[in-house]
Amino acid sequence: MAVDIQDADNATARSGASGDLGPPDGGPPDGGPPDLGPPAAAPRDSTAPRAVLSRALAVPLVLGLVGFLPLMVTVQPGAGVRDEAYWLQLALTCYSGARLSAMVLTARRRLVQGTFWLFVYVAMGVAPLAQAVLGQVPTPVVGPRADLTLATALVLIGCVAFDVGALLARHRPALRRRRVSRTASVSRRRLYLLVVLAYGAGALLIVKLGGPSVFFSSRQEITEGIEASGIRDSGSQAGTAFLRGFGTVPPLLALLFLTRWLVTSRTARRSPVAILMWIGLLGLNGIVNNPISNPRYWFLTVLFSSLFTAFPKSPVMYRSALALGVIAALVLFPFMDKFRYDEDGRRPVESTSLLEPLALKDYDQMGMFANTITHVDSGGSSHSYGRQLSGAVLFFVPRNIWPNKPRDTGIRIGEWMGTNNTNLSSPLWSELWLDFGSMGMTGGFIGLGYLAARGDRRYALRTIVGARPGSVMAIVVPVIAGYSFILLRGSLLQATGRIGIALVCLALVTTFRSDDRKLLR
Repeated sequence: MAVDIQDADNATARSGASGDLGPPDGGPPDGGPPDLGPPAAAPRDSTAPRAVLSRALAVPLVLGLVGFLPLMVTVQPGAGVRDEAYWLQLALTCYSGARLSAMVLTARRRLVQGTFWLFVYVAMGVAPLAQAVLGQVPTPVVGPRADLTLATALVLIGCVAFDVGALLARHRPALRRRRVSRTASVSRRRLYLLVVLAYGAGALLIVKLGGPSVFFSSRQEITEGIEASGIRDSGSQAGTAFLRGFGTVPPLLALLFLTRWLVTSRTARRSPVAILMWIGLLGLNGIVNNPISNPRYWFLTVLFSSLFTAFPKSPVMYRSALALGVIAALVLFPFMDKFRYDEDGRRPVESTSLLEPLALKDYDQMGMFANTITHVDSGGSSHSYGRQLSGAVLFFVPRNIWPNKPRDTGIRIGEWMGTNNTNLSSPLWSELWLDFGSMGMTGGFIGLGYLAARGDRRYALRTIVGARPGSVMAIVVPVIAGYSFILLRGSLLQATGRIGIALVCLALVTTFRSDDRKLLR
């Protein structure tokens, strides 16, 4: 697969990538009138430092992700079987490595697509390949080897479908008439209301759990604090999830909106009120959204969304986040749950190589997909044709009103397997396959690729020079990019609670009016 690096950082490079700024027919971007489009910048010299850096980075990056790292994994000694599942896993790793390299070296910052391929390369590529070589898995694969082969093939098909969707977004047919679309912007007064809500929600969470010190102990102590407060009722985790989401999502979104305002507006940087609000929210997020008291995947959301919001036009930050993300995910991530338990309950991982942590914990997505296939084939259930997804979409409906509400997919499969720990993943491939079968899963990933490419294109338009400080899309896309790690890992039912709270916060601050006096300037 060829990686385009000749004009890697030329903001006016040719169209043709799914994240390009211009529409396929040369018309106005995003349905706007021709005279409102951004002015074209002068072509940049191909010998500019950034272009030279891209050329220097291209060869070692592609060789490293596609060749060197998979080769280093495959030559390790182990008891794994070199069968069809192994070779499919190697092909998936190389394919996702090539696509991740393309995302790093692209002329456009494709946040959602980049994080998708980062997750696939690490969680569905390198980690399962290491497990196949060593012959060890973090979660037992209870079915025949053929189910694992099928799961690997379906993941590869889903990845190809994702690329097809991105290509469709690039080559979508031109409409004869384009209606003028209204831009979603942040109302200044409503943003102040969100800041007040964020302070109140964060303070409520801190008080309910027993003070700020609890957030710097362990997640086990936080769980005990929630149980002591009486929020958890009859084994249901709905109250716990709502409290955690309500206390963490509004502070994060308020901080991101203020960060965007300060980064892009000289007026905001001269406002003591805006600066003080930002400093206060930074301290509040340091308490409620720190990596000690939160799941690692949620902290990745906080980290990626903050970086992409604070540095919206920096190709160096974008490329560093993706390239260094591979190293961090493979080397650091398995050990980042140090604060999940207190000293008595902590279970350190003892390993003799860098590969063993990948096979002993965390990366169970491929195995759980295989277990889902076995669960259906053995008669444990059948394709639910949207019923499982409906439980995630209608997550807010209590079970006493909907007694037959679908359970979390990971927990459902874990109970069927008879495992003691049912806090298991259910990757998006598994969720779509369980609901709609192979064809539905393929169609779902085509749609996902299309939406990801369109979102990246909107983000590029909203972060060009001269863009409004209050663009909602400039915040939504980084948050989606960060939260995609949780959505792709699954299960969806666990992920949708925070999404619902985020949608309420976005609805609170968003306006489609063009009155500059009421918008961020």
